[in-house]
Amino acid sequence: MEDLGEIVGEFLMESHENLDQIDRDLVSLEQEPDSRDLISRIFRAIHTIKGTSGFLAFSRLEKLAHAGESLLSRLRDGVQPVTPETITVLLLCIDGVRSLLSSIEEKGTEDEVDIDSMIVKINAQMNAPAAAAPAAPAAEAAPAASEGDTEAETPVPLEEPARRAPEPIAEQRQPLGQILVDAGAAQPSDVSSALQQQLEGDERKLGTILLEEGKAQPAAVNEALQSQAPKRSIADSAIRVDVDLLDTLMNMVGELVLARNQLVRGVMEIGDSGLVRSAQRLGMITSELQEGIMKTRMQPIEHIWSKLPRVVRDLSNSLGKQVQLVMEGKETELDRSLLEAVKDPLTHLVRNAVDHGIEDPEKRLAAGKGPEGTLTLRAYHEGGHVAVEVADDGAGLNVERIAQKAVENGLLRPEQIPNMDKRDIMAMVFQPGFSTAAKVTNVSGRGVGMDVVKTNIENIGGAVSVDSTPGEGTVWRLTIPLTLAIIQALTVDCGDQRYVVPQVAVLELVFIDGNTTKVEYASGAPVYRLRGKLLPLVRLDRALGLEVGGDQGVYIMVLQADGRRFGLVVDRVLNTEEVVVKALNTRFKDIGLYAGATILGDGKVGLILDVSSLARRSHLAVDSERENVVEKRGQGGGGTERLLVTAVGERRVAIPLDTVTRLEEFPRDRIEHAGSREVVQYRGQILPLVRLSHLLGAYGEELEGDTVSVVVYSEGGRSVALVVDRIVDIAENSTTARRDAEEDGLVGTAVIQQRVTELLDVRRAILAADPNFYSDAVDDMLVEA
Repeated sequence: MEDLGEIVGEFLMESHENLDQIDRDLVSLEQEPDSRDLISRIFRAIHTIKGTSGFLAFSRLEKLAHAGESLLSRLRDGVQPVTPETITVLLLCIDGVRSLLSSIEEKGTEDEVDIDSMIVKINAQMNAPAAAAPAAPAAEAAPAASEGDTEAETPVPLEEPARRAPEPIAEQRQPLGQILVDAGAAQPSDVSSALQQQLEGDERKLGTILLEEGKAQPAAVNEALQSQAPKRSIADSAIRVDVDLLDTLMNMVGELVLARNQLVRGVMEIGDSGLVRSAQRLGMITSELQEGIMKTRMQPIEHIWSKLPRVVRDLSNSLGKQVQLVMEGKETELDRSLLEAVKDPLTHLVRNAVDHGIEDPEKRLAAGKGPEGTLTLRAYHEGGHVAVEVADDGAGLNVERIAQKAVENGLLRPEQIPNMDKRDIMAMVFQPGFSTAAKVTNVSGRGVGMDVVKTNIENIGGAVSVDSTPGEGTVWRLTIPLTLAIIQALTVDCGDQRYVVPQVAVLELVFIDGNTTKVEYASGAPVYRLRGKLLPLVRLDRALGLEVGGDQGVYIMVLQADGRRFGLVVDRVLNTEEVVVKALNTRFKDIGLYAGATILGDGKVGLILDVSSLARRSHLAVDSERENVVEKRGQGGGGTERLLVTAVGERRVAIPLDTVTRLEEFPRDRIEHAGSREVVQYRGQILPLVRLSHLLGAYGEELEGDTVSVVVYSEGGRSVALVVDRIVDIAENSTTARRDAEEDGLVGTAVIQQRVTELLDVRRAILAADPNFYSDAVDDMLVEA
């Protein structure tokens, strides 16, 4: 089976099923020779085998099936009556087809089966005169011969061939010793000696005796053991099962998992070692059963992709566009219930990409592109999810037009636009009734569709996002769970509530003791230094509106979602367990923090956190915390300030945290030039860069690596980026041990962490990056060191 193509394997399986049905129908037809339904059903089945065999280039099989089909056609049209001889010939034809199928399955060829003699008998039966009707009962008179047929030919009845008895379901196993001797892998005398040892009480297996005495090779014994078991035919390798039965089994397994969790928790509390071992065994069996049931429901995504080439072709022709469809990862598997839920959203995204995304050939040529656009469907596994991307190389989304339309529709206020991330603006296309189309067509423009896509995907626990580059194209990304039923999860405590976090999103856990590990704050936002890099933190209690706890004796769950890595601060991490996901009602879904609910081992209900929503909220929290800090800056007393310490060449340069909006890393290949200045595209803006090494004259060898570290400062809708070699630390600086600097670009030096550190003149650095930065701003909004 491994050597056969998937199509050939399915053909063989289906053909064996058809032949079994034909056998039964032919026997029934012999009892009911006038049944038109039976003849038609047999004809359709043999016609299916003939057509598919011709498509797969099995010419001998096609030839034999065609001969049988011709005889059946005469029976169906009433040209020839059904007789026992006819049934015998048809059964002979079916046996021949079965032999050809077996030859194809076992040897990959059909040449060794003789079909000529069978075709001769079929033709002879077709050419038999119509008078050769079945022998009537003795009481009935024979039909009168036609005028002039005084010596009507009486056909010679065909001798019924001896039909082979059905093969037994399982062949008797051939002795191992005989297999080894026949293969020349062992001597008969050695096998006889080993058998004699077994008769005398040796409990070792025959193969073990031969191996230990050096009478046979391990490879030969293994091959003989594999050949002992009869090879299962394709017809016996699969059965058809009702989907409803699979759904019922999946639900029962889910209930079994819940019962297992409750039982294990109770056993652990009792502490009996025997019960613990039994519970562990039950857990293993339940997990294996769950995995097996889930595999029966998995299907490749190719099942829903197969109809999209026709959709793309018809739509591109009607729009006068040239579109090439590329599919990558079509073998990626999904739960069949999810496939059905994804089919309509995916079709809409494809139609939208062809209609809105890819330009007309004339516009593409004018933009320096080829006349033919490319639409790429891509599917791949990412953790416990499947990512499906619909990417086009068209004009991309017009962010300004989307923002303008959002303001017109009352979805946004004009003053919000400058401070919004480009992706947040593009996400407005998922709002109900939102459309930027200039005119309504039969394809799009009514504002119905993208919000339905988002709703349908979120209903199955997935997420949808969009990213676009003007002039290069758009990527629509669907993130879909592998299954809706059972997931691995961590249970955590926050306050007096218990929550569940999907384990696929958890990268690692960190315990904060307040001494060796501690939470720090950058512009008022909590961060944690993880292996030299600052990790933004989200406090679960604050996100849920609970009473905010302290920063000691807590856990940080390092999570990954939507391409972002962040830490979730919780009070306790309890344990890992498999949980059955239950859907939430609309009130809980509208909150936007929960992906579902489950019943925990103690019988209580636990809410499953939506990690993607927490990631998005963490991004907003950083901005809002910084706004609060900006409003309160200057109000704090004392002579201590918090500084971000960076490395510039061999020098340590400190930047006030109040002037740090974000820390970013940009790929080097994204840095472009505008005149003599370096810039980078950032959140829908052109962000000017200034290298502190150039500003301070700290020239040296440029660090290797694919990315550069930058400190972003934003104010009044404008931003600049300060390029440093690396981020060193966050430190506090008192007003002691400090002196003014005489160099341009610095405001002084100070001893920080027992090292002399230079204090950056932030205003000077910003003006070096953008001389017009403060043209419309109030000068005293920047607090210098």
